[in-house]
Amino acid sequence: MNWEGLLPFDGNVLPFALAYLGLSFLVFIQYFIHFLPLAIFKKNRIEESNHLPPVSVIICAKNEEDHLLEYLPKVLTQDYPEFEVVVVNDGSEDQTELVLNEYSKVFKNLKVVHFAEDHYYKHGKKMAQFVGIKSAKFEHLVFTDADCYPVSNQWLKEMAKGFTDEKEIIIGYSGYLKDKGFLNKLIRFDCFWHGVMFLSAALRKKPYMATGRNFAYKKTLFFKNKGFSNHYHLASGDDDLFLHQASANQNTNVCIHPDSLILTPARKSFASWKWQKARHISTSYYYKPIAKFRLIMFYATLYFFYGFSIFFITKFPLMWWLVAFFWLLKMLLMISLLYVPSKKLKENGIYLHSIYMEFLILVLYPYFHFLQKRFKPEQWTK
Repeated sequence: MNWEGLLPFDGNVLPFALAYLGLSFLVFIQYFIHFLPLAIFKKNRIEESNHLPPVSVIICAKNEEDHLLEYLPKVLTQDYPEFEVVVVNDGSEDQTELVLNEYSKVFKNLKVVHFAEDHYYKHGKKMAQFVGIKSAKFEHLVFTDADCYPVSNQWLKEMAKGFTDEKEIIIGYSGYLKDKGFLNKLIRFDCFWHGVMFLSAALRKKPYMATGRNFAYKKTLFFKNKGFSNHYHLASGDDDLFLHQASANQNTNVCIHPDSLILTPARKSFASWKWQKARHISTSYYYKPIAKFRLIMFYATLYFFYGFSIFFITKFPLMWWLVAFFWLLKMLLMISLLYVPSKKLKENGIYLHSIYMEFLILVLYPYFHFLQKRFKPEQWTK
């Protein structure tokens, strides 16, 4: 074998090869930081209580007639000792009010709050959320949306077990319904990818993200932190930004029990999904500096790895085998770290698509960041 051809040590390739080696190991370290905690987590919650306190489930609805008809009974019929469901009808113009009034005749644990739209003062979802919290009878609050549903009638019980004297915030997981088409697969993978990351961060006692479709905290914590006052001017962030201001090293729990999951239909068009992603990204600009730094490090390392791989193989084409080796090693590590979380979060098989989905996400995210600068949200967004 002509090793001189494969390893042209002319003083040029060695520094680049060593740089590529170091960059590859930085990627591996980032994977361990962001994926490993959930992969090795052996329980359903960090801590668990056998006491099931009375709970108020809060749902904000705006023109959600069809979803409420289909999904609300799944929340109202939870197997739980004592709970109420507070639905805030925020100025809906469809038949939401009629649906809720009819359900309230059947389900005694349903409390409906009709919140009229003020034509002079436009408000967002956070105002509806605040009205729901104020209307809640109980101290322990669990949040979900009108367009999603729990996978089991044990959802509320599994989430509430996460409340202890010390744990005041519970972060759950919400995925998307499996459907046909590549877009659905992309949306589900993107949700799973970030779900593993924010659940792993919470397990490391560094929570930075939650999804309002499956989130819980105590009412006293909400008012102690002055509610949404610090970010009320933003259209979103009733989950992430409140978590940032209210979470501490010891007061946040996670819940990944199979019965605790929430499912929601995915967007049907790329146009709709891209604006949803732009809205989510616009919120991330207000994260704590340390959380933003960790996320920037994660993505920057990946961008450098892919960019340097292209540069390296272009400059030294005979070294293609070194690039192939590290790409294969990287993919095997990522798949192995995502395999167990995919089982835990009932996203079976989605981890296999990480081979190409990661690269696609890295291509799309600069576009989403560009879109968020043009993002002009409606007053009420989810």
